[in-house]
Amino acid sequence: MTHSIDLFWSFRSPYSYLALPRLVALEAEWDLIVNVRPVRPLALRQPDFFEREDPMWMGYLLTDVLRLADYLGMPIGLPSPDPVLMASDRKRAAPDQPHIHRLTRIGLAAAETGAGLAALQAMSSQIWSGEDWTAPGVLESALTACGLDADALMSAAETQAERLDAVLAGNEAALTAAGHWGVPTLAYKGEAFFGQDRIDLCLWRMQSDGLLART
Repeated sequence: MTHSIDLFWSFRSPYSYLALPRLVALEAEWDLIVNVRPVRPLALRQPDFFEREDPMWMGYLLTDVLRLADYLGMPIGLPSPDPVLMASDRKRAAPDQPHIHRLTRIGLAAAETGAGLAALQAMSSQIWSGEDWTAPGVLESALTACGLDADALMSAAETQAERLDAVLAGNEAALTAAGHWGVPTLAYKGEAFFGQDRIDLCLWRMQSDGLLART
C-alpha cells in the first residue's frame, strides 16, 4: 500500500530548503507520495512573530543554518532579495510584497502537476544561492532544467491567482489542524513532525505502519 504524507513548506524557510534533498530521496526510496503543500512564511501568517522572539534567536538561527548546510554539504547564501520584504526595523513584513505571493503560487501550481518537490528544489536552490534570483530567466531556467513547463507554471501563478490563493488558505488551515505552525512540517495521519530533524522519525512511524521500500 502506497503511503502518503503532507509536506508544509515555505520559500523563506532555510530549514525547508535544507530538508529538500532528503525529502526527494525519501519519496524515491520508499513507496510513498509526498503531497507538497506550500504555505506563506511566518512573517505573513503571524505578523508579530519576530517581535515576540528572544533577541538571541536570530543569531542562533543563522549560526545553525550555516552549520547545518556545511554538515549536509549544501551551498547556501542569504536570499538576495529576501522573498519577504520586511519593514525597516526587520520586525514585521512590509505592507506590499513583490515576491512571496508569486513564488508561493508557482509552488502551488507545480504541486498540482505532481512535480511539487522538483519545483521546490529547483526554485529554492536559486533563492538560497546568495545570487539575484529575481534576474530575468533565473527561475524559469531552473524549472525548465528539471523537466518542468516553466511558462505554464508562471502563467498559472498570474492567471489563476484567486484559485491558488484558496488552495493556499486550505494548506494553512490543514497545517493548523495537524497541530503545528512551523515549516517544514510533515503530517502523517494527523500527526505532525516539525523540523528538518524529524524526517527520520516520520519515516520510522510510517515503517511501523507498513511502509515498504520501492522495488
